[in-house]
Amino acid sequence: MDARVKPAPHEIRLARADNPKMRERDLAGQLGISEAELVAAHCGDGVQCIDPRVNDLLNGLEAVGEVIALTRNESAVHEKIGVYDKVVIGPHNAMVLGEDIDLRIFPKIWAHGFAVEKRDGDEIRRSLQFFDASGEAVHKVHLRPASSLYAYQKLVAELSSTDQSQSVAVEPVNDDAPETQPGAQAFDDLRERWSKLTDVHQFFGMLRSLKLSRRQAVRMIGQDYAWQIDNDAVTAMLNHAAQGAIPIMCFVGNRGCIQIHSGPVQNVKAMGPWINILDETFHLHLRTDHIAEVWTVRKPTKDGHVTSLEAYGADGKMIIQFFGKRHEGEGERDDWRFLAENLPRIPRSTAA
Repeated sequence: MDARVKPAPHEIRLARADNPKMRERDLAGQLGISEAELVAAHCGDGVQCIDPRVNDLLNGLEAVGEVIALTRNESAVHEKIGVYDKVVIGPHNAMVLGEDIDLRIFPKIWAHGFAVEKRDGDEIRRSLQFFDASGEAVHKVHLRPASSLYAYQKLVAELSSTDQSQSVAVEPVNDDAPETQPGAQAFDDLRERWSKLTDVHQFFGMLRSLKLSRRQAVRMIGQDYAWQIDNDAVTAMLNHAAQGAIPIMCFVGNRGCIQIHSGPVQNVKAMGPWINILDETFHLHLRTDHIAEVWTVRKPTKDGHVTSLEAYGADGKMIIQFFGKRHEGEGERDDWRFLAENLPRIPRSTAA
C-alpha cells in the first residue's frame, strides 16, 4: 500500500464500475488499497460481510456440494473442483482431506469474510471470500452449477456479520523474521537434525528450533540433500510429468491456507510468463518470471527419502512445491525420483 489517501467506498465502487473486467486484485493495487477493502466497499450491493469462523464454515460447506476451492499467493493460483468433505477441526489448524479438495488451514490468520454475488450476463456468480488482517486473500470458494444454492444461502445466513459497514480496518502484516546469519555451529546442527528426520512434517519444527528459514536450510545443507536447478525446471518437470503420466502433489499456499493437488496432470500450457495446468478438476497458474531459485530437496523418512521441487521468489519465500504422489507408509515412486533427480542442475560455483 502506498502513502496516498485511500479512496472512499463510493469512489471504490465508481472505479469498479469503470473497470468491470479488471481483476479485483489488480484494481485494488491500482487504487492503493487491499482486495478486502475493495470487496467491503460493495457491502449491501451484492456483497454481505460474514464472520470468518473457519470451523462453522467447513462444517457447512459439504452440504453445498461441488464448488471451486481457490488458494493463491503473489505468484501462483491453485484451483480445485470438488466437495469439502473429510473435514478435521483443531484448535490451531483445520484440514480438508477430500479426494479432490485437500487443504491445511490456519484459522487465526483469517480476519475478514464476504459472501459475494456478481452478475455476469444472465448468470449470478456466487463466492465466499476470506482475507487476512492486511486484506490479502487467503482462500475463496466459488459456486458451480451443481452447487446447492439452498445450502449456500443457509450457510451465509449463519455466518452473517453484525457489522455490514462498507469499510474494513486493515493493518500491515510482517510476521516473517528477517534471515539472520547462522553461527558456525548451525551447519553441523542442521546436518545432524536433517539426517534424523523420519517424517516430512518434522521439517518445519526443525527449522523453527534452529531459527532458519526454509531457503537458508536448503542453501546450507549440502548437495547430498539439496541442490539448485535451472529456473525453467518447473516447466520441464510439469511437461515430463504430463507426458509420462506421473502423478504429482502440487502445494500452493499463503499465511492462512495451503492447497494441495494429488494426481496426474495433463494439459500444460504456456501463456506469456504463465505456465498453466488446465485439467478437468485442477487449474494451476504460475508466474514463471517470479521464480528466483528452484531447488531439488531430499528429506529422510521412515519409508526412505522423499524428493521435492521447491521454487522461491526474490523475497526468499516459497512460491510452489511439488512431490511425487505417495501415501503415508509408501516409498517414493521411482519415476518421480528419476525425473526430479535428472532436471538440469546449476553448478555449485554459480548456485545461489
